[in-house]
Amino acid sequence: MPPGLRLLHRMSSSPAFARYAPRVIPAVDLAVHRLTRGRVQLSAQMLPGLVLTVRGARSGLPRRTPLACMPQEPDTWFVVGSNFGRPAHPAWTANLLAHPEDARISWRGQDIPVTARLLEGVDRAEVWKRLLMFWPPYATYQARITREIRVFRLTRR
Repeated sequence: MPPGLRLLHRMSSSPAFARYAPRVIPAVDLAVHRLTRGRVQLSAQMLPGLVLTVRGARSGLPRRTPLACMPQEPDTWFVVGSNFGRPAHPAWTANLLAHPEDARISWRGQDIPVTARLLEGVDRAEVWKRLLMFWPPYATYQARITREIRVFRLTRR
């Protein structure tokens, strides 16, 4: 593993990162994404990323959230509701549970309608192993909290 990546893993696993990153990273990502018309997402320089748009579970209004993802060919993306290892599930996961057929992603400058499916049981366990190889800090996030981190499969509609 390259030393820079090891440092990034250590840094992103820290409690300070969990405290401040949720306030800074999504706002910066959305601003850059908007300015570049979907062609650039800063956090995607570290991990593949997309911008999820889904109706709010309670408001019904469109909500945009930049997320790291693990893409799989063809036309499948896995997203993780880690919330940086914070106690509560991130709001976007409740939105996907409420409206799994009414979501879309911005992926490499393309808007793609997707269907979301919460992974559970054996399906989740299999994907979780691959996610931990893809981004090891997810293990630290899970160890920090009692809730099971939600994992979704997004598939092109």
